[in-house]
Formats: sequence, C-alpha cells, structure tokens
Amino acid sequence: MEDGAEFDRVVEMVREVGKLGMEVCCHSRDADAAAGWRLRDAGLTAYNHNLDTSEEHYESIISTRGYSDRLATIRAVRDAGIQVCCGGIVGLDESEEDRISLLHTLTNLDPQPESVPVNGLVRVAGTPLADRPAADRFGFGAHDRGGAAPDAARARTPRGRADGAHPEAQALAFLAGANSIFHGDRLLTTPNPGEDADEALLEKLGLGDRAAARVSQQ
Repeated sequence: MEDGAEFDRVVEMVREVGKLGMEVCCHSRDADAAAGWRLRDAGLTAYNHNLDTSEEHYESIISTRGYSDRLATIRAVRDAGIQVCCGGIVGLDESEEDRISLLHTLTNLDPQPESVPVNGLVRVAGTPLADRPAADRFGFGAHDRGGAAPDAARARTPRGRADGAHPEAQALAFLAGANSIFHGDRLLTTPNPGEDADEALLEKLGLGDRAAARVSQQ
C-alpha cells in the first residue's frame, strides 16, 4: 500500500469512527509495515485480508497479487498490534485438498486470526465462475468446522448466505462450529438474508440470546 490522498482518507475515516466508541475493522488492499502502524495509531482494531483459497489453487483464481503478498500484509498489520480477520471462499472450483490446505495455513498463522470468515462464492453474471455449480452444502458446513479450529477465533458465515443458502445449510454451519454472522440486508455489494430471517433462524436454533454478542452489524 502506498501513501497518498486515498490512504490518508482511509486513516482519517478510521480515526473518526474510533471517536464514536466503536471497534474499527477495515480492508484496504495490501499493507506494509508503515501503513500498519499508521492504521494502528489512528485506532484501527482489526484488518480484514482473506487468503481466499489454498496456495496451490490461488494462481488459477487470482492474478492481481500473489499469495506471499497476502501473507506479508497479514504479518505487517499483526506486527503493528492490529487484530487479523482472515478466511477464505468456498466455491472457487477448489478441491477438498485445497480447502484442507487453506485451513492448515490459517491454523498455522502465528498468532492465529481472531476472526475467520468462511464465504460462499456469490456467482455474478459475466464473471469467470458465474456458471459454476454452487458449493456443496455439506462441504460448506465442513469448512466452517475447520475454520473454527483456531481456539480464540470467531468462525463467521458472511458472504454468500443469501445466494441459495437454505436455512438448513446455515443451520449445519452453526452445528459444525460457526459462531458468528455478519448481520444486515447487504454485505458490501452482495445481499444477505433479511434481518428478520436471521433472527428467526437463530431463535429456531436456540441461539437467539447466545448469538446476540457475536453478531456484527453491517
């Protein structure tokens, strides 16, 4: 990440949000050591930087930056004392071995991420994977279970929950180990189930009261 007017605005937004008494999480592409310390000094609580998939499968999906670049960013923000939110995406034409490899990488980060989001690919028309079949629901649940492996981590089920995510599939993710969701009608550019639907599902699963402290409002 290079210093400049755009990054200056990010730092200022972090500072202003922090003044509201809230924890601040952001993602701003790659970050080096200097950027990490600027964000930390501005009050940043956590930095999201997903690995997306295994190192072996990565180059067949992503070309904008390398796997080592992502690991370097994670190290930079961690060295600055910022918590790490790091996970992946299910449904990228990956194999079971790729999912295991990603989970192995996440589990062996030292220290481990405080938050592990397990996303389901949102198939968008015109993109290379738009016509690929949705990820197997049982595989998604199993990925959540593995993503919960870091003891202190919140295994989140964020993006992709509204893209064919039946209540039964989401329930399986909770039973497999997921302990947090992103709450709200939209997450960035993709839809989530409505708030009423989320609350009804959590209540049906007996998670209403227990989940209240582990829901992130978007």
